[in-house]
Amino acid sequence: MKLQRNGRTKALAIGTLAVVGSLTLAACGSDNNSNASSGSSSAASGSAASASCGSGQLLAAGSTAQKNAMDIWSRDYQQQCSGTTINYQGTGSSAGRASFLSGKLSFAGSDAAMKADEIAKSKSACGGQGQAINLPMVGGPIAIGYNLPGVKNLVLDAPTLAKIFSGKIKTWNDPAIKKLNPSASLPSTAIQTFHRSDGSGTSANFTAYLKAAAGSDWSYGANSNWPAPGGQAAQGSSGLAAQVKQVAGSISYFEMSYATASGITTASLDNGSGSPVAISTAAAAKSLANAKVIGTNGDLALQLDYADKTPGAYPLSLVTYEIVCDKGNKSSTLPALKGFLNYAASDAGQQAVTSAGYMQLPASITDKLKTAISSLK
Repeated sequence: MKLQRNGRTKALAIGTLAVVGSLTLAACGSDNNSNASSGSSSAASGSAASASCGSGQLLAAGSTAQKNAMDIWSRDYQQQCSGTTINYQGTGSSAGRASFLSGKLSFAGSDAAMKADEIAKSKSACGGQGQAINLPMVGGPIAIGYNLPGVKNLVLDAPTLAKIFSGKIKTWNDPAIKKLNPSASLPSTAIQTFHRSDGSGTSANFTAYLKAAAGSDWSYGANSNWPAPGGQAAQGSSGLAAQVKQVAGSISYFEMSYATASGITTASLDNGSGSPVAISTAAAAKSLANAKVIGTNGDLALQLDYADKTPGAYPLSLVTYEIVCDKGNKSSTLPALKGFLNYAASDAGQQAVTSAGYMQLPASITDKLKTAISSLK
């Protein structure tokens, strides 16, 4: 296999080959969800025919939150562009960024934008010609999934979630939960929380929500690595969903697509507007509309409002970024890289993943995306 960018060392090539050996196409990833991945072929197959095709292999890894979307995009793009192979592994956002910085990937997926110090380090991975930029490509709400037989339509808020995930609230019939659910028959079952064992952008977004909306009830900040004591850990979003599915009394956080595919019950969130908001892509999009672009020079990093109190807005969402070099990409695979990213950013690509629990990004974002992708070199 050839190196993904110019100027790579022989040792890096060996490392890259080892990574490729552990990867499989679309449906075989560790966080793959076949139900979510198979639902949108009719929406995408005709529109993917207009995709701009390149050739070669695009090696990518990172966010498990976007794994189901990547499965759909990869499948549909490769059906139309047979000369391109896209290998995406859901290793987690932190691992994806690390692999990108070591020069092993064409692009990385991350639920948290690369920070300034990481962007500075990326210059060597970009062949000394450019640096990494953050391109928001996938949007979706983070579900609070729980397993409590007989209890549906549960309402929670940020302060209560903060106390649950920091171990201050230990049983499901705690007064704080009862106050939010006065008509529910809550059992004295012990609460079992599950958090990510790996560095995760989903954890970063969930803890950022707690930091912004829970006030003094959350003192652990926002972090890709789970910061609070207690609880049990599992690998990837699929690992968390599997635990909640199996363990009575459990609660965790993962993308809506995993809750939908596994039939996991999800909580509504009280955002402070007066009426609880059930999870949906429409409710999440209502909050995402308030996001601000804070990146510069082609970098489209966003600032989300996790404390959004807009009526009907679901405040707990994430945006997954594709992290790419603005310059220094390998010339032979650059057309494929741009073609694939352009398809993902297109109306057809965005619509193709909505049935898997993702939201279609607003035109105000995708228009900027297309401009940034067209300038990649």
